[in-house]
Amino acid sequence: MKHRTILFVCTGNTCRSPMAEAAMRAQLKKKKIRWYRVQSAGLKAEGGRMSSFSMQALTEAKIPFDDNFSSKQLTREMIEGAYMVVCMTAMQREALRDYPNVTSFPELCGKEIPDPYGQGIDVYRVTLRTIRECLPRIIDVCCPKIEEK
Repeated sequence: MKHRTILFVCTGNTCRSPMAEAAMRAQLKKKKIRWYRVQSAGLKAEGGRMSSFSMQALTEAKIPFDDNFSSKQLTREMIEGAYMVVCMTAMQREALRDYPNVTSFPELCGKEIPDPYGQGIDVYRVTLRTIRECLPRIIDVCCPKIEEK
């Protein structure tokens, strides 16, 4: 069976989408859901490291992540190769409206995931908590289809 890719997208790929990537990987592993690959990318990524507050929030939540994470610029090939692309906001979703496999946290969960960039650790903790609260819905939408194939 071929692995399917779930791709999380935010602006710079240093805060929200790397946290979503790590949290989704951990959740799928915990639920023993197979045949997936989880990645993240940014609409305006510049190859930077994951935010130190994102790393701190993940560490506090005991969610493993790649210490050598480097942000990736979203490409057409990444979108077209993904099973599902999940944007953090409706505006990001709108920017990618031409792709049928793109959705967003607001569409799936009724919640935007605001950018915590430039704010304190407490905002990053809230951001991660909100992402984690939404993951069961995202798994319900995408993973039964992954397991069926």
